[in-house]
Amino acid sequence: MNDNRNFAFPENSAIVLDRVVEAYSFTTKLQLAEHLSMAASSLSARYKRNIFPANIVVQCAFETRGTLEWLTHGTGKKYDDGKLDILKFPHKKLIDGQLYDSGYLMFDKVMFSPGIPIPNSPICVFDDKTQYIVDQQFTDVYDGRWLVEIEGKTGFRDLVRIPVKRLRVSGVGMAFDCNLDDIKILGRVVMTCTTN
Repeated sequence: MNDNRNFAFPENSAIVLDRVVEAYSFTTKLQLAEHLSMAASSLSARYKRNIFPANIVVQCAFETRGTLEWLTHGTGKKYDDGKLDILKFPHKKLIDGQLYDSGYLMFDKVMFSPGIPIPNSPICVFDDKTQYIVDQQFTDVYDGRWLVEIEGKTGFRDLVRIPVKRLRVSGVGMAFDCNLDDIKILGRVVMTCTTN
């Protein structure tokens, strides 16, 4: 029984490399060789070898947004149109009031509740046992949970707007009131995920 779901690399590397040339919008194989910093004779050998050029295909997909399906088999969409339902954004750890880089997080957009806008400039911050999705792009500060920096220390606080251009800051330690400009506001919490 033939199962079409089984993956097989194409036997003809020349066809795959021609698609790579097309994805880059090059008109000659020499342009591809120059782009890859490869001797023309080395690229010619890759054409004749009939061994799948995985490293070239992956680099092309990364640089051109060409889809792996099209580059490999010539089927499906040629380019990723950017309408994926996955967000990739920086992941950070909050340790002793400082943010440290901790890789990236892939997040499915369907995890956001209906009616909540998808964040424009998200980061994920891990603090103790909670992961906070924070949108760093905002136009105004209003009541809610925010990532803030107070006297050089970063943390999450509940902010409430009070007249005139003042905030009530609470959430850790004693609550206090301050001017809007007295603290540095880094982003608004749009979602929390607690782990056990």
